[in-house]
Amino acid sequence: MIALSLAEIAEVVGGQTHDIPDPSVQVTGPVVRDSREAGPGSLFVAFAGERVDGHDFAAAVVGAGAVAVLGTRPVGVPAIVVDDVQAALGALARHVVRRLGATLVALTGSAGKTSTKDLIAQVLGRKAPTVFTPGSLNNEIGLPLTALSATEETRFLVLEMGARGIGHISYLAGLTPPKVGLVLNVGSAHIGEFGGREQIAQAKGELVEALPSEADGGTAILNADDPYVRAMASRTKAKVIFFGESGEADVSAENVRLTDTGQPSFSLHTPSGASDVTMRLYGEHHVSNALAAAAVAHELGMSADEIAVALSEAGSLSRWRMEVTERPDGVTVVNDAYNANPESMKAALRALAAMGKGRRTWAVLGKMAELGDEALAEHDAVGRLAVRLNVSKLVAVGGREAAWLQLGAYNEGSWGEESVHVSDAQAAVDLLRSELRPGDVVLVKASRSVGLESVAQALIETGAEGEVSAR
Repeated sequence: MIALSLAEIAEVVGGQTHDIPDPSVQVTGPVVRDSREAGPGSLFVAFAGERVDGHDFAAAVVGAGAVAVLGTRPVGVPAIVVDDVQAALGALARHVVRRLGATLVALTGSAGKTSTKDLIAQVLGRKAPTVFTPGSLNNEIGLPLTALSATEETRFLVLEMGARGIGHISYLAGLTPPKVGLVLNVGSAHIGEFGGREQIAQAKGELVEALPSEADGGTAILNADDPYVRAMASRTKAKVIFFGESGEADVSAENVRLTDTGQPSFSLHTPSGASDVTMRLYGEHHVSNALAAAAVAHELGMSADEIAVALSEAGSLSRWRMEVTERPDGVTVVNDAYNANPESMKAALRALAAMGKGRRTWAVLGKMAELGDEALAEHDAVGRLAVRLNVSKLVAVGGREAAWLQLGAYNEGSWGEESVHVSDAQAAVDLLRSELRPGDVVLVKASRSVGLESVAQALIETGAEGEVSAR
C-alpha cells in the first residue's frame, strides 16, 4: 500500500485510535486479513467470523511487525476502532485509489472473468507495473484488499468484479471507480440467485454505468457477440469499444483454429493493425477472452504486435482452470475443477474433444450450482453435448445433478458403457485407476462446492503407481 499514517487512516475510515503512542507512524506494508500474512509495516484487518474472530490474533500480528489492527473493539495493542470493518476497508481502498496515478480496469461477466483478468494483467504488465486481483477475490472484501496492494509504482490496476445480486457491482465500482470497464458475457451462472438473464444483464451493466464519460476518459469494452452485453452500449456515457466475431467488432479474430494440442491460433485484428497469435492456453473459448484483453490493451496504448506477443506467451495464473498435466504414463489430466456453469462446462468439453483427437477422452463432471429452475435442463444439455462431441466416457459424480448429466447422455444415445454415474470422488478415482490407459485425456470439472479437484490431484499423484486416494 502507499504509505499512510495511522492518524490519516483513522480519519479516512472514521475511526478512533486506541493504544497508539505515535499516530504519525506509517503503514508501509500490505493490508491483510489473514494473520499469517502480517509482517513489518502491515495493517491487520480483524473480521469477526462465525468460527474465527480476527481480534483474537491482534497481539500475534503486532508481534509479527504489524503497525496496528483495524477492528471493532480495542484489543490491547495499537488499533483503529470502527463500527463496521468492511465499510472501513472499502473507505480506505477508495482513498488510496484516488491517491494513485494508476489506470483502473474493471471487468465482469458470467464466465471467463478470472482467465481474462489474468490475460489482461500479463499483457499490460509488459507495458508498465500492474497489480491485479489474485485468483477470484472479486467481492466486497477481496476487491479492496487488492486495490490496497497497489504502490506508487503501479500504473495499471486490474480488478475482477463479481455479483450475487443487483447493486453489488455498483457498490464495488463505488469503492474503486474504474476508467475502463469490460463486460464479457451474460450467461447462466448464478441464474438461480438472479432469477433470469435479464436480471443478470442488469447487474453486470452496472459496471458501464459507473464509468466516466468519454470526455473524461471513460471506456466501455463490450462483447459484440452477446446481445445482452452489446445492448449495454446505451447504458454508458463512456467511449464504447466492441470485441468479438461480429462485423461491428473493433477488435476481432480471423482464421481461428486449434492446434493439434487444442490451443487456439488466430489472426488478431485491431484498429491499428493485425498480428498472429498462438496461445499457450487450451480451448477455443479463450479466443474471446484474448480479444477482450486485446481490446483493453489496445485502448491503453499497446500495438497489435505487442499484444499478440504477450497473448502468445501468457499462461494460466490461477489454480484449477484448465491446468494440463502430462503423467509419465502418457495420461493427460485437465484440472478445470475450480468452478462450473453451463457456458464454461460446454467450453471445457469442446476443449477436451479438441485435445483428444485420436485418443480416448474422459469427462469427469459434477454439479453446476445455483441454476435454480434451469438446473435439470442445463445438466441434461451438458450430458447430451458430451455424447455429441464423441467423448469416450462420461463419469457423472455426485447426487441428483450428476444423475441428470447421465440422463442427458443416455437420452442422446449413450446406452452402453459410454457413461456412468458414481456416488463420490473416491468412486470416480477408483474407476479411473482401473480403466485409464496410456494416452487417455481426462477432464475434471464441477462447481467449487463439489471439490472434484481431489480427483484430478489423485490422478496426477498416482501416475503409474496407483497408490494415492482422493482427499
